[in-house]
Amino acid sequence: GNENAMQEEVDEVYSELVRAFVNLRLKPNKDLLQGLINQANGLNRANYSAASLKLVDDVMEKASAVLNNPEATKEEVETAVAELTKALSGLETKPGSTVDTSTPVKPGDKTAGVKTGDTTNMMYSLGGLAVASAVFYLNKKRKKI
Repeated sequence: GNENAMQEEVDEVYSELVRAFVNLRLKPNKDLLQGLINQANGLNRANYSAASLKLVDDVMEKASAVLNNPEATKEEVETAVAELTKALSGLETKPGSTVDTSTPVKPGDKTAGVKTGDTTNMMYSLGGLAVASAVFYLNKKRKKI
């Protein structure tokens, strides 16, 4: 913005800008890792064996450290996601306990439906629409004649 800037000042600012651009890096998306940590925290611990829970807890510590590290690289986040996914899939249930194995809804997922028990048949609505359309068409045709 300075019209009276000397070439030396412009070169210095240009060098700083290029250095800052080179050091710029994208921050990895940690949403999946956050979702897995939330899933692990929401487990009913009474349904799983102590050995498998200990493995999940150990992996959770590492994953939480990666999640809370603002300088974490994409590779570190991907590794933490893979390890936590593996630990969660390796959970062993205690004999006699019932665990809901349905697919969990991820945070922010707007595509998952909620079962309401509603079983309305759409054929009645579509049939009524077809009849109404036919009556409307015939009524318009009769007025033109």
